Amino acid sequence: MTALQNKIDFAIIFRVKNANPNGDPLNGNRPRTGYDGLGEITDVCLKRKLRDRLQEAKQKIFVQSDERSDDGHKSLANRAKDALGAQLGGPETVKLACEKWFDVRAFGQLFAIKASGKKAKKGEAASESEGDTGISIGIRGPVTIQSAFSVERVDITSTQITKSVSGEGDGSKRGSDTMGMKHRVDLGIYVTYGSISPQLAERTGFSAEDAAILKSLLPKIFENDASSARPDGSMEVIKVIWWEHKSKSGNYSSAKVHKSLIVNPDGTYSLSDIGVKPDEVDGF
Repeated sequence: MTALQNKIDFAIIFRVKNANPNGDPLNGNRPRTGYDGLGEITDVCLKRKLRDRLQEAKQKIFVQSDERSDDGHKSLANRAKDALGAQLGGPETVKLACEKWFDVRAFGQLFAIKASGKKAKKGEAASESEGDTGISIGIRGPVTIQSAFSVERVDITSTQITKSVSGEGDGSKRGSDTMGMKHRVDLGIYVTYGSISPQLAERTGFSAEDAAILKSLLPKIFENDASSARPDGSMEVIKVIWWEHKSKSGNYSSAKVHKSLIVNPDGTYSLSDIGVKPDEVDGF
């Protein structure tokens, strides 16, 4: 593995058409929007999609969704115990976890480990760990990705739907569960930004080869992610912009690099010349 030598910034420009890219459970699962009316897709949602694409590319992933579990484990605790065994909680935890799982060495992870001791019964001497709630081992990852926001305010269409079969009673009467709502963003251009820190990459072992894998998958972030809320073709990556600096600390701050990209409401964009040559990758 080749150590990551240069700081990297990246951006993803994508189009949402007649889809619910990230529903808000606190708002009836309507597409997320801010007070200014701009559409939003959380960083957690985007990292979930990246993890799925990485798993499809045969990379080992720690935070797996239940329907994509490839080791039979339905909880992170069981996955960690099975993979790390006696090393879980020991000094080798961070090293072994980073070596085994791509998403751990990329995005970081918090391992919360319960205390092994038990509370003493009445009349017995207390154990050394009585009252101990365990330990937390935090791993700070080098790859950060921001929430995506639309370039302009988005229009949201809500449609009432009915199911042909009731899930309640004997089916002779239409139950309350036969009625529902679907929401969609009619059309929106979204942008998200991210960075990769070589300094933090040294701590987790995130390599130049790992960065190349991530770069190759960013244009495919919405592949194999179709659902009734996001039909095939409704989420389209237009362009991935990849800036590789000439040093570990970077030629400029990430804020200045990201601001050099101006995205228009129709999906076209322009780049200011800041001395860091961008690699412009088309969506797939």
